[in-house]
Formats: sequence, structure tokens, C-alpha cells
Amino acid sequence: MDNRPIGVFDSGVGGLTVADKIFRLLPKENIVYFGDTARVPYGNKSKETITRFSKEITKFLLHFKVKLIIVACNTASSLSLDSLQRSFSVPILGVITPGVEEALKASRTGRIGVIGTGATISSRVYETKIKSIDRNCFVVQKSCPLFVPLVENKWLDNDITLKVVKKYLSPLLAKKIDTLILGCTHYPLLKKAIRKITGKNIVLIDSSKVTAECTRDILRKKNMLGNNKKAYAKFFASDDKGSFSSLAKVFLGKNIKAKKVILCGK
Repeated sequence: MDNRPIGVFDSGVGGLTVADKIFRLLPKENIVYFGDTARVPYGNKSKETITRFSKEITKFLLHFKVKLIIVACNTASSLSLDSLQRSFSVPILGVITPGVEEALKASRTGRIGVIGTGATISSRVYETKIKSIDRNCFVVQKSCPLFVPLVENKWLDNDITLKVVKKYLSPLLAKKIDTLILGCTHYPLLKKAIRKITGKNIVLIDSSKVTAECTRDILRKKNMLGNNKKAYAKFFASDDKGSFSSLAKVFLGKNIKAKKVILCGK
């Protein structure tokens, strides 16, 4: 048993989808969440910059003696995870591998679609990971830059959102994919709209859900599961905490209080 908290970070609020799944799956675990809202989005920044930000946040989370860190950001996972794992001794888990493994299990035809931020799609990390496991898979990718602002403006399922979803997904559907990886932690909130466009026959892979399951499995294997009778969740943001808390309600369905922290970069 290990009652130290789990650390979770993202470029903003999207990683709260991962935190929410952990709350549900592992209710006796303490969580410390950091949203880098002062420097969001990460999707248009360089690998070097994102890695620097990710290391700063990791050092911040280590002040809480976290037992495991989840990089709940597809962009940071795709560009910085290897560097983080080399630089720190604490177990660090990204959202890419769990999503890929689930997609490979789910796909019947080996035709897999991936949607994400521009940086995630440009990195081709999903395609590389999928083909490293099964080189016969057909992978088609699409960046969806309007999805994040749609979520953060709470436009989850209106006519404009459906038109945008259809515009982005039509090229993937034309390639006859049978599985679609939601390669950004914001995207699960658009699942209802996405489902209306894809229909019921395409499997949607929610990386937040499978990442939470992977976290449970790692902690169980290492005998590090927590057993906190009154588990806590602490939230930190690098910019306006009021804005963070307002958006957090969209992701968690409840009010939370966040504390503003300015990272010094040391």
C-alpha cells in the first residue's frame, strides 16, 4: 500500500478527463493536478519548448512526493515522454501507448484513424507506435484545431459543432476506418457529436479511460495502490485560477478550487 498521491499534468484543462477517470476507477487515490494554462496551447510549440515545460512541471509535482506521474497531454506525451522518463526516477506514464494498445485490440480490419492537435499529428507518434506493433495496419491521421476551442466554449453538441466534426472526420471515414483514436484529452467531451458523424460501427478510443486503467495496473503490479479513506485532489494552474475552475466544471461536472502557481523554470 502506498498513500502518496498520483501526479497528473496537462497544458491546460484537457487532462482533467484523465483525472476524472482516475477518480472513478481509483477512488482511494490522492491526486495532484497541474494545468499549464499560462502557456497553453502546446500544440503549436516546438519539441524543445514542450520538453522544457514538461520538466518544470514534473519537478513541481515531485515536491508533493508523487508516486507516479501521468502526462495527460497527447502533445507532451508524443514529444517529451522519453526525455522525462530518462530524466526522472519516478514512473511516468503517457497517454499514447495505452490508446494505441486499446485501438489495436479493438480494430477488426486494421484500419485506424487518429485525430489530435497539429503537433501530435505532425509527430506521427501514433502511426509510428501502431506500426511498431503491427506493421500491416493502415493509419490515417487528421489534425482538428477547432475541437479544443469548441470544448472550452462549451459548444459540445450544437449544429456548428456537428458541421466542424463532419468536416474533419469525412476524409477519415472515406478511408473506411473501423477505429478512431481520440488523440487529445479534450476530445472525449465531443464524443456525442463525434458519434453522430461516425455512426455506431466505428470504435472510439478514449485515451483518458485506458490511461486510468493502465495506471491502476501499474500501481497494482508494483504494490503501490493507495487506500486513503478520505482521498484528496489538489488543483494548480499557472494562470487565471478562476478561468481554470470554470472550465474544470465542464470536465468534472463539479466545482473545484485551484491555486495559481508560477513556475520559475529552475
